Amino acid sequence: MVVAFRRHTLLPLDDCLYAPPPTIPHLTRSALHRCLQRHGISRLPEVEGDKPKRQRFKRYPIGFFHMDIAEVQTSEGKLYLFVAIDRTSKFAVTQLVEKADRRTAWEFLEHLLEAVPYRIHTILTERAIEGAIGSSPMASGIQFADQPRNRNTAYSRPMRFDLICEANGIEHRLTKPNHPWSSEDRKTFRGTVFPRDGQVERLNRTIKEATVKRFHYDSHDQLCAHLTDFIAAYNFARRLKTLNGLTPYEYICKIWTSEPDRFILNPIQQMPGLNT
Repeated sequence: MVVAFRRHTLLPLDDCLYAPPPTIPHLTRSALHRCLQRHGISRLPEVEGDKPKRQRFKRYPIGFFHMDIAEVQTSEGKLYLFVAIDRTSKFAVTQLVEKADRRTAWEFLEHLLEAVPYRIHTILTERAIEGAIGSSPMASGIQFADQPRNRNTAYSRPMRFDLICEANGIEHRLTKPNHPWSSEDRKTFRGTVFPRDGQVERLNRTIKEATVKRFHYDSHDQLCAHLTDFIAAYNFARRLKTLNGLTPYEYICKIWTSEPDRFILNPIQQMPGLNT
């Protein structure tokens, strides 16, 4: 009877449990679940239109980098961590600096261009927040782009960061305001939602959990040495499910064999050996 009730009403398990209590007084939830399992109706059939279709992220060729800044601490004080990760290959580049400003931003961009063996075609950074001058360097986003009121005016000057991008054929994109991202990956300023770059934010968390949240560092040099070792292990030894079990650098070498035109130099020549 309860199986026929379920097939007729398509109610959830708990509703089927409490709907016919006078008829089956000693029915338990686990017994009902096992009964529905035996008759192949433990899972309700999916009805078209109930759930919105999940949209997959657009796939890009290697060379689309997400860039962000994080704050870390040692006994000597505060440092800022520039992080960049390729959306497709997951190859990561980092740099520790004592000051997060526009100069260190474009210097990190130059460091990124030297570290990556293929051409970068797009860089995604946070949008500068209007009126955020004086707030935390990570919150304002002014290292990568001017505030909206200062762009495309008669007195505006191109930033060094954008000039380097233009010289290397790189499209500089900014995160979109009021974008419906999860609450963990967004920040709000004066009622406007500014989404964080989720992919690079996750890498920031991974780096912090492996370094400053787990170990104590007496000096900046200790953190810098450990960070260098961690990023090397991540790029060359960590196998990722999203890359079908390959490491980021193994994936890069795989793309090299099929699309060599995207590369500036042979990535196999940068593979660390026994003496590196």
